[in-house]
Amino acid sequence: MRVLMGVVLTLGVAAAVAAEGPRPDLGRLQAVLDGHKPDSVSPGPLPGLFEVVVGGRVLYLSADGRYVVRGDVIDLAKGVNLTEERGNALRLAALATVPESEMVIFAPSGPVRHTVTVFTDIDCGYCRKLHSEIEAYNRYGIRVRYLAYPRTGLDGESYHKFVSVWCSADRKDALTRAKRGEELPAADCPSPIAAQYELGNRLGVQGTPAMVLETGEMVPGYVPAARLAMMLDAPPARP
Repeated sequence: MRVLMGVVLTLGVAAAVAAEGPRPDLGRLQAVLDGHKPDSVSPGPLPGLFEVVVGGRVLYLSADGRYVVRGDVIDLAKGVNLTEERGNALRLAALATVPESEMVIFAPSGPVRHTVTVFTDIDCGYCRKLHSEIEAYNRYGIRVRYLAYPRTGLDGESYHKFVSVWCSADRKDALTRAKRGEELPAADCPSPIAAQYELGNRLGVQGTPAMVLETGEMVPGYVPAARLAMMLDAPPARP
């Protein structure tokens, strides 16, 4: 398969919306994806291209299934990165399906200025560094919602640590102690840990921490509290 890399620029002279019609041929794409089915297929922003979402990534596929465009579609007239905008919306929609009762949340004592959702692992160094500064994030008015992403998978030690955290009477305290390296009493109970891990995979999480901002943008890695506050307060950047 030929993969077209780069940026597709739209001039906005006319509405660039693919007409409703037959679905594209997915045979070649699924062969490259080892048989995995795309999450969704819909008309794309340019005539003759379909939007295909795979693991949280937005691709564009020709109707005959021969060509894939992997890159950003930008509407120059509006100054909008359509691909980024779509990816952000997909992430926010997915996170909206997770009730906050299934998250571990660290909120400021005062007014909340921003909320971020963080896929975290108990044992990763930068996840621990981020959590060691949780009070600093809260002082900036940043509310942190944790979702579990045990990097070693559902059979690894980190997964079982997450379950023990979830089964604790005080999950915030248990998570803090676990991230300090304390050994929690082993426990087992119904938990959302596996579902959160699978959600992270669907959204394209490749490492931890992975932070989703209120805009839906995913920011990989550790971001110091002061820098994060500046990012959240900054006006949206034009593409």
